[in-house]
Amino acid sequence: MRPDPPTRRANHVPLSPLDFLARAADVTPGRIAVVDGERLFTYAEFRDRAARLGGALVGLGVKPGDVVSVLCPNAAEMLEAHFGVPLAGGVLNAINTRLDPPAIARILLHAESKALIVHAALARPARAALAELETPIPVIAFGMTAAERTSMGAMDYEETLAKATRQSWSGPADEWESIALNYTSGTTGQPKGALYSHRGAYLNALGNVITFGLRPDSVYLWTLPMFHCNGWTYPWAVTAVGARHVCLPAIDPAEIFRLIREHGVTHLCAAPVVLTMLIHAPGADAIRLQHPVEVATGGAAPPSAVIEAMERMGFRLTHLYGMTECYGPSTSCFPQDEWRELPLAERAVLMARQGVRNLTMQAQDVIDSQTGAPVPRDGATLGELVLRGNTVMKGYLKSPDETERTLAGGWLHTGDLAVVHPDGYVEIKDRSKDIIISGGENVSSLEVEEVLYKHPAVMEAAVVARPDAKWGETPCAFVTLKPGTAAVTEGDIVAFCRDRLAHFKCPRTVVFTALPKTSTGKIQKFELRARARSL
Repeated sequence: MRPDPPTRRANHVPLSPLDFLARAADVTPGRIAVVDGERLFTYAEFRDRAARLGGALVGLGVKPGDVVSVLCPNAAEMLEAHFGVPLAGGVLNAINTRLDPPAIARILLHAESKALIVHAALARPARAALAELETPIPVIAFGMTAAERTSMGAMDYEETLAKATRQSWSGPADEWESIALNYTSGTTGQPKGALYSHRGAYLNALGNVITFGLRPDSVYLWTLPMFHCNGWTYPWAVTAVGARHVCLPAIDPAEIFRLIREHGVTHLCAAPVVLTMLIHAPGADAIRLQHPVEVATGGAAPPSAVIEAMERMGFRLTHLYGMTECYGPSTSCFPQDEWRELPLAERAVLMARQGVRNLTMQAQDVIDSQTGAPVPRDGATLGELVLRGNTVMKGYLKSPDETERTLAGGWLHTGDLAVVHPDGYVEIKDRSKDIIISGGENVSSLEVEEVLYKHPAVMEAAVVARPDAKWGETPCAFVTLKPGTAAVTEGDIVAFCRDRLAHFKCPRTVVFTALPKTSTGKIQKFELRARARSL
């Protein structure tokens, strides 16, 4: 057999989502690409601004592989950063806007960020975080007064773009180069930053296009934070089809309904807590959307009452599963044709499962953690959910041992305990590592426990998830007090935590009790979780 011809520039181009904006601007330059309040940007303007941002960053000394951090709500500038930063050869690090200054500073240090782009709404935590850095970094700010910019030594975003030379529109030399860095937990002593490649971002974005049915005439509302897994890669996905982005800086049910009505929103993604907020918004019972709106949700499975209420208003739900280590969505509960005829209660049970792998995820399985063998498809045998494919992270920044453990044996080990049903659909039953998912945000129980142990009256502490109708889950702390400190109250403990943690991570419930333990002294968290569910 003759050898295969070698690859050539004509038939082998590195995959990169940068091409999505280039194409959209070439094909539909006059189409409105971004709506941000009163601001409207066409695709030609979107590309121009991203190119100028890339040129500005190069002018500031950003080199290929350098990290550029962004602290910004859902705004046009965050979308521009998803293209402008990699255009400069940089790695985009979108920081969780809910983190406190010390956590932000730790991320900037760990990532060795070479620049920070910051929105006026985050000026205060940004200023405090920058003050903790020994070596100052360039800051580009937007929406701030001159005095606010001066206080952090920042340049004005619009002025910087106006002076910048447009960065040439080209992709990476190697599609394995990093395009983004996302932290799974930015407030622990050992933050883990998942690295995404251009190839993975490209494929996951196209997977979203297919799974969620995006079209050129789609209108996507940004209810999902863009800092969360790069908005599940939807900044690239929506752009890939030349659809419209509608920015929403903060969750407000009334504003969501207004934007749906005024802009003809067709798609949005949201944590289950946002769905609950929409259902219980004033006047929601009387709301009937004039057109169907597709909603993708992940995290805790939406209960049947939520699914029913959303469908009654005109929303159509898609249940997804994913994690930071796999670019966001990797599986979805693909609806079978015969489900349509089922009563809602039965259909909701099926829809609540995590489902099957997306088209761009090569393999999904549930394995026995001891043997590595697939568990029976009986809907009862627990195992660990594992994934394999091009949309699995490259690894953790500066954490080779953790990378090896997480990607061992040719699988991404999610740490989630699941079963496989006879039809092949996966359903997660429990979460390992005691991660609490509150309002779509991950809360590490170990991080909260570390703070609790610093309270002078606390002898022992353990934190688990407690079910919550609004947030899905909230931290519940079980605390054993030191002798002679019985006067300490739940309010004292919560206030202590709120002074040291981002508020969404603080316990909403504190139970004073002796902690159940094994014969070797390990705290039995499964028992505490059962107690929390019964509170």
